[in-house]
Amino acid sequence: MQPWLTTTMALCVLALTDAAVAADTPKDAEPATAAANAKLRDELDFADRRDFEAARRGYIASIPGAEVKGADGRVIYSLKGFEFLLASDNAPPSVNPSLWRHAQVNQVHGLFKVTDRVYQVRAMDISNMTIVEGDTGLILIDPLLSAETARAALDLYLANRPKKPVLAVIYTHSHVDHFGGVRGVIDEADVIAGKVKVIAPTGFTEHAVSENVIAGNAMSRRAQFQFGSFVPPGVKGQIDTGLGTMLSRGRITLIAPNDLIEKSMDTRTVDGVQMVFQLTPGTEAPAELNIWFPQFKVFDAAENVTQQIHNLYTLRGAEIRDGLAWARYIDESRELFGAQAEVMIAQHTWPTWGRERIDTMLSKQRDLYKFIHDQTVRLMNRGLKPAEIAEQLRLPDSIAKEWFARGYYGTVSHNAKAVYQRYLGWYDANPAHLNPLPEPESAKKAVDYMGGANAVIMRARDDYKAGNYRWVAEVMNQVVFADPANTVARALEADALEQLGYQAESGVWRNAYLTAALELRNGVPAATGTSTTSADVIKAIPLSLFFDYLAVRLDAQRAAGKRMVINWNFTDVRQQVRLTLENSVLSHQIDRPAANPDATITLKRATLDQISLRQKTFADALQAGEASIAGNGDKLAELLGLVENFPPMFDVVTPQRAPQR
Repeated sequence: MQPWLTTTMALCVLALTDAAVAADTPKDAEPATAAANAKLRDELDFADRRDFEAARRGYIASIPGAEVKGADGRVIYSLKGFEFLLASDNAPPSVNPSLWRHAQVNQVHGLFKVTDRVYQVRAMDISNMTIVEGDTGLILIDPLLSAETARAALDLYLANRPKKPVLAVIYTHSHVDHFGGVRGVIDEADVIAGKVKVIAPTGFTEHAVSENVIAGNAMSRRAQFQFGSFVPPGVKGQIDTGLGTMLSRGRITLIAPNDLIEKSMDTRTVDGVQMVFQLTPGTEAPAELNIWFPQFKVFDAAENVTQQIHNLYTLRGAEIRDGLAWARYIDESRELFGAQAEVMIAQHTWPTWGRERIDTMLSKQRDLYKFIHDQTVRLMNRGLKPAEIAEQLRLPDSIAKEWFARGYYGTVSHNAKAVYQRYLGWYDANPAHLNPLPEPESAKKAVDYMGGANAVIMRARDDYKAGNYRWVAEVMNQVVFADPANTVARALEADALEQLGYQAESGVWRNAYLTAALELRNGVPAATGTSTTSADVIKAIPLSLFFDYLAVRLDAQRAAGKRMVINWNFTDVRQQVRLTLENSVLSHQIDRPAANPDATITLKRATLDQISLRQKTFADALQAGEASIAGNGDKLAELLGLVENFPPMFDVVTPQRAPQR
């Protein structure tokens, strides 16, 4: 019997891989790469050390290497291995000097005092945990990605400050690195009993569990490229992700909020701490909020204003974010809090102190998102295509020369394409692109037209020597898709992608290029380690979304001509689901059971969750009396036989192999 459901949070896929993939030795930076990186160093003000000072300000304590281990001794998070970043302020030729500088600042880790009663633990996961001292207890903002790192962060605070209980947790938004560690710092029983508040923006739970479910398998695989899951740290390897050095690899948890902020500028006073919540839906996350602390003159910008350009489109894949709304919310923050704030913090990177500096950062980050939006739309309306817009769009120097407006995570290039996609979609209106051949077929034709693989490779080698790495990568990709077994083409494409990675200012672009080079040289890695499926996330998935996900796993060809109706009766949550298969489509209705189904399955939702987590099978549940089937019991087995299990490690930089049945 096939597993009923496996779902992941896309970021959590990085918890899969504890061991780096064995790889051919990376190449040195070519002269063209060294020259490009040297040119950028001459264009930016590396004498400006304000970010280093801000990152170190208020330092109290840390733990060696920021290393956190699980109960079994497994390393959950560690900056050991990244010491090379601190060896010199001058980047080696294989690293973009701007990214090198940013990565150095992100290495500053530990517990920091922001101002009286406001503290942060930074660089002990990809995100920050903010700790606010109430009159008798603590308010924690965003308990990191993993329970182990969240616990270690709280323990570090408690070792250096008066010991107080946690009275509230705030989730600023619905991304997993801002709630996944919650069970490391609070007990759900205290939440249920009302002893601990869990505050979140309206829509939080829905978005926290839904964004990565339907397309979760594809997002998870793509996230390996974005975050460099298999790329070891080093001057020719992983440097930084932009938001932080790396993600932790621990236990992902979730406790549902018991206090929702449903109206912007709503207020709460928790343990003597006054908070004003600014809702910013549709910006960096579908459900997000900023927090103003009037007593402390601290503005928490969540993930809406961090020390780099953020994503309107994330490379792992997600809904396009609204750059225009993002700019408007930043402007609203500036108007509401900018003139009062003495320090601005965020849930990634380091704080900004001083009203003048805060105003500059808010106004210029507002303008960078507005510029990308407006100028993309202007060029789009002149008829330019996405790649053409991305190629010519450049931020004005008044913004681009600011360190907080560099493309360490998002970039002007892929954000411009996101704006185009948001308004016009994938089609550029050129009918030649309306129904092109699939990539492998197109590649074979193109290579044949160009005189065959050997002729293409010979010419590409000349372009490689000339430093035309983008073209070499593009044309070698065609040769590889025409013939995946062509090891010479694979090697040359890998070499070109590697040089592009060495030049990339964006940490995630570097990771993507180097991951592709690794896979071209060594093949697709085998996924290892623990399951990324989170029990808390599975439990939080609404039944409607649960059955939507089942429907996208239906193999339409095998289901052709079949028809069945199955009622599902969940006794603990008192819900019924009618599941219908016809026309190779699975559809469902909640609380509208069929009068004459082929079968009725009765069980608890909790039992279905255990089956989803592979803790037991349907056969186990039936045998134990935890589930029962009335009617034609063979229909369940027939249905499960039509449901596909997605391959977690599908091909990306080479053609898809035939699926295994």
